[in-house]
Amino acid sequence: MAPMRAVLLALAVTSATAFTPRQAASRAMRKTTVLQNDLLSKKTGMASMDPAVVKAYADIPKPDDKIQAEYCWIDAVGAVRSKTRTLPKSKLEGGVDALPSWNYDGSSTDQAPGDDSEVIIQPRAVYKDPFRLGDNILVMCDTYTPAGEALPTNKRAPAAATFEEHKDEVPWFGLEQEYTLFNLDTVTPLGWPENGYPEAQGPYYCGAGATYSFGRAIPEAHYRACLYAGIEISGINAEVMPGQWEYQVGPCVGIDAADQLMMSRYILARVCEDFQVHCTLHPKPMVRGDWNGAGCHTNFSTKKMREKGGLDSILQSIYKLGAKHQQHIAAYGEGNELRLTGKFETASIDQFSFGIANRGCSVRIGRETARDGYGYFEDRRPSSNCDPYVVTGMIMETVMEDVEVPVIEASNREEA
Repeated sequence: MAPMRAVLLALAVTSATAFTPRQAASRAMRKTTVLQNDLLSKKTGMASMDPAVVKAYADIPKPDDKIQAEYCWIDAVGAVRSKTRTLPKSKLEGGVDALPSWNYDGSSTDQAPGDDSEVIIQPRAVYKDPFRLGDNILVMCDTYTPAGEALPTNKRAPAAATFEEHKDEVPWFGLEQEYTLFNLDTVTPLGWPENGYPEAQGPYYCGAGATYSFGRAIPEAHYRACLYAGIEISGINAEVMPGQWEYQVGPCVGIDAADQLMMSRYILARVCEDFQVHCTLHPKPMVRGDWNGAGCHTNFSTKKMREKGGLDSILQSIYKLGAKHQQHIAAYGEGNELRLTGKFETASIDQFSFGIANRGCSVRIGRETARDGYGYFEDRRPSSNCDPYVVTGMIMETVMEDVEVPVIEASNREEA
């Protein structure tokens, strides 16, 4: 019995020592230091959240008769902001028209003065929420004063009026959104060495492999999230510059194209937030060196263009776009002069041109359209950071004008 008592006494002393204030404080300090290093990285200033912890809260059931609605709107610089409200699930039955309007502090988004800061947001389109899942929704809104006047930054309202005026034309748009992924230093694109340059352009476009494709998990995640949301995303591909990607939205009819593109941009921002990667829509993120820029090529057709003999309507529309080239350039995005240089699959910003299968022109007609005599054309001038409401609405307005314009000679290369 004596040996057993000695063992028990030793264990008791050891246990007591382990829980002395000094030892406990030391352990707590070490644990706190570890948590601080993991959750509050001084390098990024962002919380590196444990997915298991996040999931634990996401799995908490909510009342069956409630949904979470993420109201999204466009701020003064074209970015999408959002906030969440709880709504009765029964609101889903009435579609977007059953959703209530809301408001936000416009003085914090440079859209209203501080002494009259309320901006009204009106729901316009609804999508499934790929982040919360279930019956939860994303709501695309546009912005108004309390008196009901569209804000100057609300480019959706005039575009919607244009499409309503010409709804019998059944305009189709396909939008090709390019973007560039950076490390959180916002200086180094994914796949680039710090303070250096990668191998020259050539192997990256639609490339595969660890030395040619960088960040693929992000466009793949974005693709799946958009499909779930109900976005008409039609594809993705790696672009010419390493770290640059593209996805396509459409074909969509009228105002729906711009609504979907803006919501897809919001989803992209949220995906990059989760991956802790910076995403930019700048049209020329790398100015030094021989690197492609980023655009938002806009494919367009009306019902008449898609029918037999529609090529003539396509050509007449292109001539009208050429006659208003400078007006369109002024509205097609910030920093576009850095991209539209006549190099890297672009036309000069100063001169309008079009051609069949010519990616060095302002507007391209595909060989299939030229062969069949009907189809669509691609306006290659819009920049990656363009406002899609402005671009789609302006194209619609221009091609619908009843004006005489000069014929423009095509810049074609004969097929071999």
